[in-house]
Amino acid sequence: MSDLDKKLKDAVDAGKLMGSSAGNIKLYFQQPGCEQWEKDSMAELLGKEQWRELNDRFFKTLAFGTGGIRGRTIGREVTSVERGTSMELDCPQYPAVGTNVMNFFNIGRATQGLCSYLSKKFTDVTPKLVISHDTRFFSRQFAELTAKTASEMGLSAYLFEADRSTPELSFAVRFLEAHAGVMITASHNPSHDNGYKVYFQDGAQIVEPHASGIIKEVLEVKSGRVQNMARKLGVIHSISQEVDKAYANGVGSLVLDADLIKQQAGSLKIVFTPIHGTGMRTIPDVLGKFDFRFSVVPEQEKGDGRFPTVKSPNPENAEALTLGIEQAKREQADLLMATDPDADRMGVAVRNSIGEYEVITGNMIGTIMAAYRLEKLFEQSILNSANAKNAALIKTFVTTDLQKVLAESYGVKCVETLTGFKYIGEKLGGYEEQAGGRGDASDIEWRSKLLEKSTYFVFGGEESYGYSGGDYVRDKDANAAVLMFAEAAAYTKAKGITVLEYLDQIYLKFGFYFEKLGTLTFEGAEGAAKIQKLLQSYKDEVPEHFNNLKVEKVQNFKEEDYQDIDGKAIPKELMLIFHLSGGARIAVRASGTEPKIKFYFFNKATVSNQTDLPSVKTTVKEGLESLWLFTQEDVQKRIA
Repeated sequence: MSDLDKKLKDAVDAGKLMGSSAGNIKLYFQQPGCEQWEKDSMAELLGKEQWRELNDRFFKTLAFGTGGIRGRTIGREVTSVERGTSMELDCPQYPAVGTNVMNFFNIGRATQGLCSYLSKKFTDVTPKLVISHDTRFFSRQFAELTAKTASEMGLSAYLFEADRSTPELSFAVRFLEAHAGVMITASHNPSHDNGYKVYFQDGAQIVEPHASGIIKEVLEVKSGRVQNMARKLGVIHSISQEVDKAYANGVGSLVLDADLIKQQAGSLKIVFTPIHGTGMRTIPDVLGKFDFRFSVVPEQEKGDGRFPTVKSPNPENAEALTLGIEQAKREQADLLMATDPDADRMGVAVRNSIGEYEVITGNMIGTIMAAYRLEKLFEQSILNSANAKNAALIKTFVTTDLQKVLAESYGVKCVETLTGFKYIGEKLGGYEEQAGGRGDASDIEWRSKLLEKSTYFVFGGEESYGYSGGDYVRDKDANAAVLMFAEAAAYTKAKGITVLEYLDQIYLKFGFYFEKLGTLTFEGAEGAAKIQKLLQSYKDEVPEHFNNLKVEKVQNFKEEDYQDIDGKAIPKELMLIFHLSGGARIAVRASGTEPKIKFYFFNKATVSNQTDLPSVKTTVKEGLESLWLFTQEDVQKRIA
């Protein structure tokens, strides 16, 4: 028995190391091409008996899920080997060693599996793979490794010369007529994370049957390095600025009333921050094209994988908007808009009627844009009572029902999907196919074709700060959201009211809808087990009450069959929705991208008049807070 085998066996026998961790450590050591620095890093962790760190890094192989992979790329404990020679922005020299972390090993495996699937799927051509990345640690290295691996597998790789946003990657896949795309990003996650998102030739994140097919191929790969190179290596192409221009034109096409913007752009003052991410690549140019008055937060303008000015680069967190709000106060701006590192999510703070700034929720942001776009499209007679049934808002099940009520009030259908913009992207692909394809149609011609033969997409979004206003991309698009929200703000400015007063008008008409998201984080091997235990307990031991509200019905999206408004089957996924007495409800699901379990709380109340609105808001919000407190106490009992 080798020294390594003995040390691992002793640790397992002592209960310090999981058996799966020991097995994966040995497999990692033995994989072809395992480099000396990787072996030295593992030896350091073993020598220091960092059992928790070893378990977290090796208790499983990072799973390629239905959209890709995501996880830590920098360990909680960084070895001296990984730290190596200090690199730019204090980034370690190497990513964390392990089977359950984002590193060269898992990037290599994922790319080999993806390329194998594409080669088998598209046998009559050389498949094209488009690759982009955000500003995170190791994102460029992972993108270059993806391109190199694709080339070694015989594919043509198209790589952006620097960071670009996730929505531009989605756009580029279709613009370049590629067969798939890869985006290196962990979106809004903390700086120690990174990820690998896969898109198919429709520009949307992979769904079935492609997801299962790619997963199967990835599971066959045992090494991060290509062992059998293609006879003819594929060419690695650098993507030209033609793609940037075409994508920016697509974003600009979402403007509904350029004259309105021109009239109000000079009086509307905007502050923007990319939070050290890719938003700087597109947003300033797009806002400038329409002559909006805006400033950029200088401390957060440059790409920086540390995200040093925030605790987390997540625009849904008020803390991440602090610098922007401070600048907005100094400049007396009407609003602040912020995008996350890969520019697929957008957060907003708006100035209210007394000059204070309020951070508004993703549901509020989406509702404001949806309401404005519906109102404007009917005002312009693009939509009318005759064709409204062939237009749609698309939202996830955990997004506010106020958007469904809005759509129905105009006679527009509201399509609901599972959480994840890939399902919205899939719907858009289906509508394009039903219309017979876009071809060379202009924006106006394409809209008419969809309204005549299929479904015209008005707006789509999810509560987690993701929005889309056009089918030229098949993912959420913060670059577009900034422009769409700016136009909506210009509209409220023209009416002489604030954005929040516009939202209150919607509440007075349809009722006050409010939602709360509660998340609990359980990291590492122990955390993963707790999340599964919790989900199973809600399934097996359905609560009779949440706080003082009776559970009247439970929807189980894993075991029951559901169809959307178009008659299409909803995919099976473990999400439970508890419908409570009085109209409230709670949805429970595990995050697909973070070690979290999420609880979505919903309630609504009628509003008689403007005077009653403040008290109605308070009552509904307090009720949801009470439900969240009860839920947290219940969780502790369930995992005890």
